[in-house]
Amino acid sequence: MTGMTSQASRPQTIAEKILSRRSGQAVYAGDLAVVDVDQVMVVDSIAQSFIERMQRDLSTLPKHPERVSIVIDHVAPASTVSVAQAQKEAREYAAATGVRLFDVGRGICHQVLMEEGLARPGWIVLGSDSHSTTYGAVAAFGTGMGATDIALAAASGKTWLRVPESVKVTFTGELQPGVTAKDAALEMIRRLGADGATYQSIEMHAGDRFTRGERMTLANLCVEAGAKVGLVVPGGEILTEYGYDIPDWVYPDAGAAYVQEINIDLSALNPRMSAPSEVDNVHDVAELRGLKVDQVFIGTCTNGRIEDLHAAADVLRGRQVAPGTRLLVIPASSQVLEEALTDGTLLTLQRAGAVMGTPGCGPCMGRHQGVLAPGEVCVSTSNRNFIGRMGDKDAKIYLASPAVAAATAVLGRIALPQDLTGAPA
Repeated sequence: MTGMTSQASRPQTIAEKILSRRSGQAVYAGDLAVVDVDQVMVVDSIAQSFIERMQRDLSTLPKHPERVSIVIDHVAPASTVSVAQAQKEAREYAAATGVRLFDVGRGICHQVLMEEGLARPGWIVLGSDSHSTTYGAVAAFGTGMGATDIALAAASGKTWLRVPESVKVTFTGELQPGVTAKDAALEMIRRLGADGATYQSIEMHAGDRFTRGERMTLANLCVEAGAKVGLVVPGGEILTEYGYDIPDWVYPDAGAAYVQEINIDLSALNPRMSAPSEVDNVHDVAELRGLKVDQVFIGTCTNGRIEDLHAAADVLRGRQVAPGTRLLVIPASSQVLEEALTDGTLLTLQRAGAVMGTPGCGPCMGRHQGVLAPGEVCVSTSNRNFIGRMGDKDAKIYLASPAVAAATAVLGRIALPQDLTGAPA
């Protein structure tokens, strides 16, 4: 729907504007809105439940099959016979209904949809994965839902939402060397708290700072503060260089209402790390320096993009992973993998002792490809460090940027890249 049946009578946030456009009438925080959905994304771990609801409960086909995508990424390749059977059913359903299928090896759902142009400014994108907030990197209203709501959206082409209140986060200053968007995101979560933006829209104002990939990192982590959606205000030519058409209405109005406003001075940030077992348990990496680490994992929808692999390779070049420490690297998509192959990044990582994995989620959910044993410590570039998240409940997970993760792999203990001064390079 391209227009509203009535004009907004007072200033609106981005979330209010998108939901107004897609509902055809002006709506504000607290209102209920029935909206058109531009894309429905189903991951393999929920595909079987989605198909059951479509076929058994609703007895219908997707209304707009071209707006539905199934991505096999969470346990790819299949780890058990039952998982293989569920994935087989997903392939058969896609072939029979005409919905898109991104099979094993194409990559993580959020990365793939962005690469395929299936999330765009002003769109509503529903995903059967909580980190569907990632699409807010390009000012799309991305949010996660369960199998039933996803099936209803696919069947009808619509969904209903309570319009969220908005939190305004303003980034000022410039990142210092060695500090990344991951650190900015963790600082934002620290400030807000794990439930500080529950069912709210985090609207991030960053001007022309941050690449598209960095914006994906910011939007991805918004759900860790409980947010319904995370929206980065378009700025400069960051998005237009990817071919996005940015409508002039996809910007917040001056005077829009926010329930909370915070300011983060990027120039004052140091590298951050989230310690077990909550994402908002954020510290300077320097405070945790020296802790022995068994495994380092670089990848996921948070930090598995080409710039993340470049950052890790810059640290690892000419160095070796410490004895007794495992380094697992999994590109976020086949496109990222191909870029890393072409420019020599994978060779650098391989020579340093990294173990490479199939593009996908890897051990992030704790189901395969590098789960943790009791008592093991892992530094991960992922988005969650909950108890049992990557394997045994007694394992410990620390979240950090790719550069910090790579330095940690070299020394076998939590470290900053500057700690490697004097080490072989």
